[in-house]
Amino acid sequence: MMKVSLDEVNLFCLQKHHLTDDAKIDDIVQIAHDTGGLHATGSTTPYLSLFARTRDFARDDLDRELYVKKTLGKIRCVRATVYVLTKEMIPIAFSATRRIGELASERYAEFVGVSKAQYQETSQKILEIIKGKGMATKEIKATLKTGLNVSAIVNLMCDQGLLIRGRAEAGWRSNTHTYYPFHEYFPDIDLNGLEEAEAKRLLVRCYLASFGPVTENDVAWWTGFLKGEVRQMLEGLGDEITQVEISGMAGRYVMLSSDLGPMQYTKPQRGHVVNLLPALDPYLMGYKERSRYLDPEHGDKVFDRSGNATSTILLDGRIVGIWDFVEKPRPLVKLYLFRAVARGVRDEIYAKAQALGVFMADREVEVKECDAMVPLPRRTAGAFMSPLRDS
Repeated sequence: MMKVSLDEVNLFCLQKHHLTDDAKIDDIVQIAHDTGGLHATGSTTPYLSLFARTRDFARDDLDRELYVKKTLGKIRCVRATVYVLTKEMIPIAFSATRRIGELASERYAEFVGVSKAQYQETSQKILEIIKGKGMATKEIKATLKTGLNVSAIVNLMCDQGLLIRGRAEAGWRSNTHTYYPFHEYFPDIDLNGLEEAEAKRLLVRCYLASFGPVTENDVAWWTGFLKGEVRQMLEGLGDEITQVEISGMAGRYVMLSSDLGPMQYTKPQRGHVVNLLPALDPYLMGYKERSRYLDPEHGDKVFDRSGNATSTILLDGRIVGIWDFVEKPRPLVKLYLFRAVARGVRDEIYAKAQALGVFMADREVEVKECDAMVPLPRRTAGAFMSPLRDS
């Protein structure tokens, strides 16, 4: 079995995720494909993930692909999480994860007082009133004149492939989507064209292409599949995959056999690779085994109790700090470094923080370094979205 260094692995994965200077491209559809999808639970996350991976990105670029050209779409899939996926990936992820997501949404709808009969009746009415157009939840509720929880109904309809999330009403920072009939929005996508077992196999293969080398635990974490099921799917891939050992890391790792050569011949970077990634970035959320990019002593500063990753500063693929954006009373990017870094690296972190702040605020911003932070598990839910608020 081949043994590789962790530095080699991290550089290879950074390049696959378009996070090194020579790997950055402006094809955001290709980036969405290569990263296994853009995490979109947080409204700003996909925009900031693309900003970190492109040479010249504008927010309208993603909106154009999502809502005009429709090369991308938003669906809830692995771990009941909303992702921006390519059109080719949507039927795979939908068929592979539908049972998991649909069951969770059904339970939530019942929890908020929507019976199965009420859901059937109301979902049909919704399909009738939005035929040929899109409507936001508030507008749907007003049109139906119902006291039912329309958000729960709409989410279940999305998880059943009846609706698709369209443009957010209030811009890139909003999660208040406009909803459309799926078959009208994507008339050329057949959500029922794949058997669940085949879709799961393809999804696992896609994951390996984006994140390998990985452990079985990593695959199960990302997909939400049972470990025994994951083991069977990996065995079913046969010669398509190979095992490697990573120096200093316990256990065996699996990756696509076709990636072994490219990883071995990955060229070292000139200087260091510095990245500022948003909360829930796909690179951060791809692994259960996080010691590959994070010293365990800093885990409570990066992940909350639910496993949500906050906004991070990476040096050569490893997390060395946290960043946060504050809009009021003046635009400000806060930084918190876990350890001292070389002066040149610190200058680059500041420069990237400044550029990121300008992207978010549309004007010049101040950059400030903090000397402490409250660990995320000791804060309220959602604190990972503003990790340095009180620092």
